[in-house]
Amino acid sequence: MRICRTNLPPDYINYDLIAGVDALDLLEVNKDAFYQLKEFHQKHEDWLFGYLSYDLKNEVEKLSSKNHDGIKAPLLSFFIPKYVLLLKGNTLEIHTYETKENCEQFIVKLAISIEEKVSTISLQQRDTQEEYLQKIEKIKKHIQRGDIYEMNYCQEFFSENIDLNPEAVFQHLNNNATTPFASFLKLKEVYSMCASPERFIKKLGNKLISQPIKGTRKRGLDTDEDIVLIEELKRSEKDIAENIMITDLVRNDLSITATKGSIKVKELCEVYTFEKVHQMITTITSEVDGKEHFSDILKSVFPMGSMTGAPKLKAMELIEEFESFKRGIFSGAIGYITPKGDFDFNVVIRTILYNASTKYLSVGVGGAITIQSDKNEEYEECIVKVKPIFEVLNFELNEK
Repeated sequence: MRICRTNLPPDYINYDLIAGVDALDLLEVNKDAFYQLKEFHQKHEDWLFGYLSYDLKNEVEKLSSKNHDGIKAPLLSFFIPKYVLLLKGNTLEIHTYETKENCEQFIVKLAISIEEKVSTISLQQRDTQEEYLQKIEKIKKHIQRGDIYEMNYCQEFFSENIDLNPEAVFQHLNNNATTPFASFLKLKEVYSMCASPERFIKKLGNKLISQPIKGTRKRGLDTDEDIVLIEELKRSEKDIAENIMITDLVRNDLSITATKGSIKVKELCEVYTFEKVHQMITTITSEVDGKEHFSDILKSVFPMGSMTGAPKLKAMELIEEFESFKRGIFSGAIGYITPKGDFDFNVVIRTILYNASTKYLSVGVGGAITIQSDKNEEYEECIVKVKPIFEVLNFELNEK
């Protein structure tokens, strides 16, 4: 497995890789999810790995999700791993209840490499390109009326009756689009192969860090073209406006649990370079007083503003109206929780979701729509974001 690296400051990344392997116990819930997560962690006081689905919004607010659900995953699921792997540089730290002999046998198995090629997967669009473009115009009318300032609008590429080797697909995806918050997750029949560049929120002691992304450019063919594209992104009034709106939303969400005067914008609209794209990232921090349970902190900021828009509630209502698929794990969060209640979660974007039981594969992709959005440019940005996944699946989109 290739370790994901980028030029994010080292203070923001504790390990090169964190993994939970094998399950001692599993939590799957479809109601009272944050409360059950709290109870599960208090009962075991152990490492937890898993996901928060986007549709937990229905427990945070009076909302619903009635669109097509191809993946059919629980609202929330976490497992207690038999082995926890913490890799930094050349040092691998293993936490386990197993004997030394069992642990050594487990390490030997880790050396197995998957070289299997990925078959060509033919994808369909839940909405046609023309339908997508028409919906952007309708969303902009809501912005003109003052219903919202910004909305993250997504579309689904999907395939049915697909046999897939998720481990091999993730290996190819991780090699093709190296990102700092990539993740591979298997929970029963549901798989997530994620190449996310975005952190949702991290808790370390009393400090919280959130790093929303708004603003994307493709990589250039050479260094000179990269420099031009980076400067274009840095000076883009539209992308800066998007980023600042979400920054304000994140600051507002963090204020629910923050101690007075502790919210700081450490970096505003900084451009970082990844394997396939340039991204505009803002870093916001806050401090909590230590009395708040981690599950309450997660609930107070969920779902992440970068995947909803502003104001958040109205944006989520319109997302349900305009989108044609249930997001589920997509645009939710995958991550881990430590025995002490610290955590780190990504934003589930640039991701392949797969249900091995139903053989359904789903790829969601979207972007922020503002009054300045050009519908054709928004569509092209989606294709730039999803192209590394298309490459791994050997799929070519026939566009008009």
